[in-house]
Amino acid sequence: ANIAVENAKDMAAATSLAPSLRSRLSLDAAKIATLAKGLRQIADASHQYVGDVLCRRELADGLVLRQETVPLGVLLVIFESRPDALPQVVSLAVGTANGLLLKGGREAKNTNQYLYSLVQEALALHSAQDAVQLVSTREGVDELLSLDSDIDLIVPRGSKELVKRIQAASQGTPVMGHSEGICHVYVDKDVDVDQAVEIVVDSKCNYPAACNTMETLLLHRDHVSNGVMGQIVARLREQEVQVYSGPQMRSSVTFSPPAAPSLSHEYSSKECTVEVVDDVEMAIKHINHYGSAHTDAIVTNHSGNAGMFLKQVDSACVFHNTSTRMADGYRFGLGAEVGVSTSRIHARGPVGARGLLTSKWIVEGSGHTITQHAAGEFSFTHHDLPLSEEMETEV
Repeated sequence: ANIAVENAKDMAAATSLAPSLRSRLSLDAAKIATLAKGLRQIADASHQYVGDVLCRRELADGLVLRQETVPLGVLLVIFESRPDALPQVVSLAVGTANGLLLKGGREAKNTNQYLYSLVQEALALHSAQDAVQLVSTREGVDELLSLDSDIDLIVPRGSKELVKRIQAASQGTPVMGHSEGICHVYVDKDVDVDQAVEIVVDSKCNYPAACNTMETLLLHRDHVSNGVMGQIVARLREQEVQVYSGPQMRSSVTFSPPAAPSLSHEYSSKECTVEVVDDVEMAIKHINHYGSAHTDAIVTNHSGNAGMFLKQVDSACVFHNTSTRMADGYRFGLGAEVGVSTSRIHARGPVGARGLLTSKWIVEGSGHTITQHAAGEFSFTHHDLPLSEEMETEV
């Protein structure tokens, strides 16, 4: 047996799956090659994660504080149709010394089971097989969700229905992730048209099932009359993208495409909404109102408009003159990601190894007490020190 053989079994049995889910289920040679590169990145950097000193400070003479990274604890990661997520998540958990419970979708059971056997084979070399466990039944997950005292973080990766169900059933355990990926590309008035076309097409067509694919294209109103809208829409249609129109586009174009289901619709396929806005301010308001705070991009040659967009769009990832598909843990140099978080707490955007760590404060003294301080026997100095004693010696 090998990965390709087991994945072929899952693909053959998944004829009734939606095209977007089949795309995620497929684990071809290109995906495996990218996956392997990411795992090597994590392995090479893993010694830096736990015990990394973030702060060192002299509080008083002979009293030193330091803050260093520690694992979160036990992670429960639930993922649908994405067998490549299994080795990614395992590598991130093992590299950060976290325990891990995994639950993959039944549509990928053969691929997941084979990948898990490879994980167990690798962990057995260090007698650490118990550090990673694969949960095989739905009932098992429901039971695990109630163990709020034993699980420190839940990460669901899948449909918005899955995320909402997990959030509702988690019983107090923190849930990190995102329920939707309603990503926008805004093409500003002052723009390199050829560059804009390529960015839009890549954002929509490179991998339509991904959560960082463009779902809504926003165009400056001038592009209705100057031909840019027609050029971009034509290229999208060449790529077999079904275009839907927002209300402003319908009022601006005589023969407009069919109306979009809503301005907050995630297609996860070769479909997208096109809407017209008056300026960058209107684009920002639209994105902050209708978006999902995942990934949004502006294409412009105007530095002022770019700066305003990057500062005011309230999303986890905000880009200038690049595809929304760049929002990815591997492409960010994180090796892989356990998921993408749109939360404002702890981790945001693609969550790599650093997002699976917390910290603790360590203080070493020589008999210091608050009573002594009150009596004036010592004073707080609050003097920042080099992060390591070796660096301090060199200084």
